[in-house]
Amino acid sequence: MSNNISIKSALISVFHKDGLAPIVKKLNDLGVTIYSTGGTEKFINDLGIKVVAIEDVTDYPSILGGRVKTLHPKVFGGILNRQHHEGDKGEMEAYKIPQLDLVIVDLYPFEKTVASDAKEQDIIEKIDIGGISLIRAAAKNFADTFCVSSMEDYNEFLEILSENNGTTTLAHRKHFAAKAFNISSHYDTAIFNYFNSDHNIASLKFSERNGKVLRYGENPHQKGFFYGNFDELFKQLHGKEISYNNLLDIDAAVNLIEEFSDTAIAILKHNNACGLAVRSKLLDAWKDALAGDPVSAFGGVLITNRKVDKETAEEINKLFFEVIIAPAYNKEALEILKSKKNRIILIKKDAALPKKQFRSLLNGVLVQDKDLKTEQKEHMQAVTKKRPSEQQYKDLAFANILVKHSKSNAIVLAKNMQLIASGVGQTSRVDALKHAIEKAKSFNFDLKDAVMASDAFFPFADSVEIANKEGIDAVIQPGGSIRDKDSIEYCDKNGMAMVFTGIRHFKH
Repeated sequence: MSNNISIKSALISVFHKDGLAPIVKKLNDLGVTIYSTGGTEKFINDLGIKVVAIEDVTDYPSILGGRVKTLHPKVFGGILNRQHHEGDKGEMEAYKIPQLDLVIVDLYPFEKTVASDAKEQDIIEKIDIGGISLIRAAAKNFADTFCVSSMEDYNEFLEILSENNGTTTLAHRKHFAAKAFNISSHYDTAIFNYFNSDHNIASLKFSERNGKVLRYGENPHQKGFFYGNFDELFKQLHGKEISYNNLLDIDAAVNLIEEFSDTAIAILKHNNACGLAVRSKLLDAWKDALAGDPVSAFGGVLITNRKVDKETAEEINKLFFEVIIAPAYNKEALEILKSKKNRIILIKKDAALPKKQFRSLLNGVLVQDKDLKTEQKEHMQAVTKKRPSEQQYKDLAFANILVKHSKSNAIVLAKNMQLIASGVGQTSRVDALKHAIEKAKSFNFDLKDAVMASDAFFPFADSVEIANKEGIDAVIQPGGSIRDKDSIEYCDKNGMAMVFTGIRHFKH
């Protein structure tokens, strides 16, 4: 028995009609009987193509303001019947149920309606009932029924129709059934998450229909995938395919640069900033960012919040780097940066980032709110006799942003809105500080009047003592240690300023 089925009848009822006309015309050319409802029926009629109204099959009009149109045994029987099952064939004949070989149905735009800040009643009306039922029915019965559930699949389906003269294979139907269940499960997830926005039901449902196979994962022996709409956030102008590790660095870079409104440029390596400066001119910001660690900058990811000009591009182009991200580039700058074939050049679009973070571990998933707190001068409590100067307050806020975006344990040293050095990912805070001091000295930075930021409290006074001996004059930390008094007393005896924020910024 052949698994091929020749399409002789179709039910078409869609919200999105773009791209539908060529399919309808092809079906008509193939002599397919077309059934439809409402706006789609009118659309087909306007094409000059004969269409049978579903009401003529069910003997029921569309009722309840359009909420009930296709929910009827004569519709679902035509979709769900097993064409080689004698019992089903007998019932189809007895109840005069028309065979439906093809179902083209899509869903009301629920997610778009939610995103538009519509009223709740408008959102509720966009919860599709008939459409989702038709899709599930047709996909379940893929052995006998072909289901097209999205306008995204119109072109592929039209190719199948044209190349096979209206005949479909079991492989075709099963493939489109998988697409249909992908659509329906994603739709139900969006509805659940809307109703569970306050998280009263402790259930995690996450769905992302945009997926991409990466060259590999973190290492070449690992498989890697990215699930998300990268093109919603960026436009790639040049360069090779983006890798798993590129994506990690791009994510870290974007989250960091979002913290700055003044002209800034950052260099990241392995998700940590190795250079960052804020200046009135982008070229000066670049030079000072690079000076922070010109060694680690090699092969890094660059990001700025300003349009890249020719002058800056010429200097940037002297460095080998993997990725550059900016809101725009002038023509000359872009030509300069394109001189390296594999260099990834991205335009960052103005799009909102998610406010939740997910992390797989053990046999489950951790979910948390993103760390969106950023402390400025008004959030800082001076706990020492000496107060920071106005410039130091600016530097403390700058350093605190950087330490927030660095792997714990983390210490950041800054001066005049420039990252001087950082110690990141250390198992002790003292080691992080010593590493930062060593790096700063290796690049000939003068630590006198520099400031220090810590992502968590100092358990002992040893860190402020080490910092003081190197000339560091002001400190920002969350506070909260049972030995805070020891650090405060040391600062007071040695003329240091220290502020507490009350906010810890661990990043693991």
